[in-house]
Parts: sequence; structure tokens; C-alpha cells
Amino acid sequence: MAAAPSPLAQAHRPPRSDAGSDSESDSDEHQQQPKSQAAESVNPTVQSVQERLAQLALIKEVDIDTSKLDALTPEVIANQATINIGTIGHVAHGKSQTVKAISGVHTVRFKNELERNITIKLGYANAKIYKCQNPSCERPGSYRSYSSDKEVEPPCEVPGCGGKMKLLRHVSFVDCPGHDILMATMLNGAAVMDAALLLVAANETCPQPQTSEHLAAIEIMKLKHILVLQNKVDLIREQQADEHHQQILQFVKGTVADGAPIIPISAQLRYNIDALVEYIVTKIPVPVRDFTTAPKLIVIRSFDVNKPGSEVHELKGGVAGGSLLKGVLKLGQEIEVRPGVVSKDAEGKINCKPIRSKIVSLLAEKNELKFAVPGGLIGVGTLIDPQLTRGDRLVGQVLGSKGSLPSIYTEIEVNYFLLRRLLGVRSDDKKQTKVAKLAKNEILMVNIGSTSEGGRIISVKGDLARILLNTPACTNLGEKVALSRRIDKHWRLIGWGAVRRGLEYDLGEEA
Repeated sequence: MAAAPSPLAQAHRPPRSDAGSDSESDSDEHQQQPKSQAAESVNPTVQSVQERLAQLALIKEVDIDTSKLDALTPEVIANQATINIGTIGHVAHGKSQTVKAISGVHTVRFKNELERNITIKLGYANAKIYKCQNPSCERPGSYRSYSSDKEVEPPCEVPGCGGKMKLLRHVSFVDCPGHDILMATMLNGAAVMDAALLLVAANETCPQPQTSEHLAAIEIMKLKHILVLQNKVDLIREQQADEHHQQILQFVKGTVADGAPIIPISAQLRYNIDALVEYIVTKIPVPVRDFTTAPKLIVIRSFDVNKPGSEVHELKGGVAGGSLLKGVLKLGQEIEVRPGVVSKDAEGKINCKPIRSKIVSLLAEKNELKFAVPGGLIGVGTLIDPQLTRGDRLVGQVLGSKGSLPSIYTEIEVNYFLLRRLLGVRSDDKKQTKVAKLAKNEILMVNIGSTSEGGRIISVKGDLARILLNTPACTNLGEKVALSRRIDKHWRLIGWGAVRRGLEYDLGEEA
């Protein structure tokens, strides 16, 4: 990969002089200047860049006792989300609209998403859930949800109540695309979920193709906490709603969602949203988090936050967005990103160069943090060259403290299980939907953590498959992987597995 000229290097370049005798005579005069005077005339841009770098270098690592933190510590949930809930289901069943109804944040942010009114990239939004402390304030109206910048103790909005509300949860929503061609993006989102909201539109028969495919995906990821939302009930009559409710019960029977509450809502009209947030508080437990071990963050988005035409001294480092799985990230901490910059030499040999940097800012939506705990989606501001982070280039990488991250693998051996038949495919011919066995040299799409990449099967023996990855992956042994096969020009989920062992990339002096 050709390195772009450093902004500092550009700033150090002397200004080009105009051709002509005047400029030559000027340069002669400059050569005769005393050294002290020349030192004073430093390029102001260079000076401001140097001053800014000096300020960033002074950011010291925040000192905090991690043993005293937990996911419901008031100072933690006041600033950041501590639980991730995914929205899954078929395309246009109201996933993004439900997130908007709860959090007030519209997760569809990109131009092509807005034009087509579908989610393409993973959306994300945080919401605070409160309960009124006045005992006479009746549920579910006593439960309210707001965006993450709401104060800690707002007054109750129920007319005539006058009570104070208490912050119970700070939730981060991972809004997954429902379109079949975006299944890989949905699986990347499933890697960071603690619970899921399964959306089923009441004005269509259940199940629709991606409803069943998404439900299978979260079974693979071993998600146990699911709420089923019967959306768009404002478009149907009561009898139709009852019939549709029976269809949902039949569909979830024997799956991980069997016995899950089915809540009728209208996301568009915000009908029954108070009952939904009550269920989120009472039915979805806050997962037990590990605050004391070395931090590990899965990157699911990355950005260049600089506007076009920014001055050199105004440039900011790249930002990585993701979910912290364990440990605590602190302002000023030295970090590493693996596999980092991946390149191939002339002989086709892969080289990995982990990226080392420092945390200069931590953000949970608009809330600035001194430290970040597991759960919720966090933006990590670094000193990484922004060209390495722009356009989600770091997606699938793992960020953590220097020297503590898992190994990088170029080949993995997977203990796998195949589905009996394809999900999300409408076909009367059962032979067409049956999942064929894995074959040597077959190309599959492998999802490890938040990375989706191609892999070629080198060998298959029993329920073990050895896969050569197109690009190296940073992963732990035992980590879950999802396997997809290309069928009718779409990637279809065919099975899952766990990493047993693999061929490690030798970092040598880089380690």
C-alpha cells in the first residue's frame, strides 16, 4: 500500500518562489540573515501543527479503579450505554423506525439509504430508559425512553404526576439491514449483540424469508434474550392481529425465541413503546461484564472526521467505532489495532503491520467520556492516519491495549455444523433448498467477529474444515464463525462453527 504524503511533511515543505531575478536576490538576502532571525520566521502552519501534537502528547492515561465499576454504576450509565440490543427481521418490517421511536435517533444516515429507504450499513443509536419514582404513577406509562443526551433525573411527563424519573438503563441499538444481499452486514452486527428485537410486520404473513434467516443467525450467535415485536398493528383489524399472532407462535415454536414475549406495537405512531421499554428493563438482564482484563473492542465502523479542505493544523486522527467486549478503555491509553495494514508483496506473500496509536478522545454519541466500559457503541478518537480509517476501512479489526490482543491467523480449522436446508429462500422444490456438503477448494464467506471475508476450503474431514482466509483475521480460539455460500448470486447462510486452531501469522519484531 503506497503511503500518502504526511500532512506534517507537506507542512514542512518550503513555499515555492516565483521565477525571476527578484526572488533570487531575495533568497540571497535570506541567506545573509543571522541564525536567530531565521529561527523566528518559522512557517506558522508548521508551528501550529507542532504545538497541537505537543498538546496531544501531554494527554495522560486516566487513572481509575476498574474493580469498583459495574454496568449499572450511576456515573457509567449516565454517560454511556452498557447493553447492546439488535433489531432483526425482514426488509421493511420497521426495524429502523422502531429504533427511532425508542431513541429519537434516525439510524438511516447515508444518501443511498435515504433514497431507497432501506438500511445498508449497520445503524446505531443510544437511548436512556427511565421509570417514574412516584408509586401512584401507573405502568407502563411510568416507563419512558429518551435520547442519550437527556439529563439524569428529568420530571415525569405524565399529566398531574409531578414525580421524578430514575435512570434504569442506557441501551445501544444495533440496527441491522433486513435485505437478503446484506446478510453479511447483519451477521457483523450479531457479533456485538446481547439481546435482540425480532420485528414481524402484522400486515404480511409470517415468516418472511429474512425473518427465518435472521432468527437462525442469532441462534448461531447463542443469543438467549429475544423480544418479538408485532409491528404495524395500526394497519390491520383485531381479528387479523389474532390470526397473525398465532402465525408468530407457530413460527417461533422450537426456536430460541420460543416463549419470548410478543408485543404488539406501531413504531410509526409510537403506540405501545412504553410497554416495550418496560419489557426491555424487566426481561433483558444486563450481561455480566469483565472490567479487569485487557480491553478488546470489535471495530464495526471507522471514519475520517476531517472535512474536505481542512487546514493541515486542523486535521484530526482517525476514529474507530465499535463495541467493547471486555476490559476498560481510558483516555490517553496506548493502543494497538490488529491485523492492521495488510498488504501483499510481489510474490503474493501477505504482510501484516499492526497499527499503534494513542486514545485522544472517547465518545458515546455526543457524550465525551474519560473511560469506556463494555456494552454500547463507542467512538475511539486516535492519532491514526485518517486515510486508514475512512470509509469503514478498519471494519473487522480488533482494537485493544498494546501487546494484549489475540493472534492473527491466515488459516483456520473450524469445527462446523451445517443447516439441513437453506433459510430465507422461497421454493417448493425441497432438493433445491437442501444444503450440500462442503467441498474442497470451494469458496465460502466466513464471518469472524465483525469481519466478513472470503475463504477457500483446503480440506474437509468429518466435521472439521480447514479454511484459507483471503485476508488475515485477529481472533481467539473457540470464537464463533458463520459460514455462507453463494447461491443464485446471493450469499446464503449455510452453517456455523467454532475456531479450533489455525496457522498463526508471525509478526516477528512487530509483536
